[in-house]
Amino acid sequence: MSKKSMQAIVVNEYGGPNVLKVKTVERPQPKTDEVLVRIVYATVIPLDYKIRNGWLQTVFPVTLPYIPGFYASGVVEEVGQSVTEFKPGGRIFGSISGAYAEYGIAKEQELMAMPENLTFEDAATIKAGAETAWKALFADGELQSGQPLLLHAAAGGVGQFAVQLAKWKGATVIATASTSNLDFVKSLGAGRVVDYTTTKFEDVAKDVDLVVDSVGGETETRSWAVIKKGGILVSLTQDPSQENAEQYGVTAKFNTKFPTREDLQNLTNLIAEGRITAKIDSIFPLNQADKALEKSEARHGRGRILLNVNSI
Repeated sequence: MSKKSMQAIVVNEYGGPNVLKVKTVERPQPKTDEVLVRIVYATVIPLDYKIRNGWLQTVFPVTLPYIPGFYASGVVEEVGQSVTEFKPGGRIFGSISGAYAEYGIAKEQELMAMPENLTFEDAATIKAGAETAWKALFADGELQSGQPLLLHAAAGGVGQFAVQLAKWKGATVIATASTSNLDFVKSLGAGRVVDYTTTKFEDVAKDVDLVVDSVGGETETRSWAVIKKGGILVSLTQDPSQENAEQYGVTAKFNTKFPTREDLQNLTNLIAEGRITAKIDSIFPLNQADKALEKSEARHGRGRILLNVNSI
């Protein structure tokens, strides 16, 4: 039987957007416990351009050449012999390595079935933003109804879900955003939105139970003083300073606990029911992956950026 081919974005060397090349490559074959997915939407996340630029070679080594992409939604094309949960034709989403391609491979446990009323666009955003928001708020952040929290970069791919989920939980949301995103973040359910270009967040937020920081650096340094004793700082960028956490009497966390499969199912249902909205910033065809990553790197997006790989 002749090997089947597919279109994929291939990176042969580290560098800027111009190193992303559309190539015809061999279609992968699923192993016994794997699923071959025909990708409909691949998600573009900041990690993609950071790896491509060669910034993460020590923490996130890849073997060149490689196909970028980590998350996608699509349709099951073929399953390995031991796969029981999925069948060809099933609509799924999840972690799919090398998602900037017409087909990708995933382990069975890395995928979730899509509820009937969930769109492929929305499904592609769940593992790439909504799950991280759930982790930060509830797994790491232990957020309860009635608690005040401060959310940094609330208009971003994770922040937009975090505002809505915190509101859904019954927490009081103070969020930071740039001038052009203030109304957007307010519309997501934030009680107070701080324009970080004109106002110091520490003048507005006091005695919060939780800070979710996806910025790091100086933003983290300035955040300690606004957390009440016994509160929590969750970093989404790096290990936060344990020295500062001790000094201020708070707990600092970075990837300490992860959502369960049941959590992910609950989250998926909230999005499918329209109770949590997935904001899509823009959609590019696969052959414009370079433009999609340029947009991601400019960091002015509102919501997620997607690649439309295959039509349904």
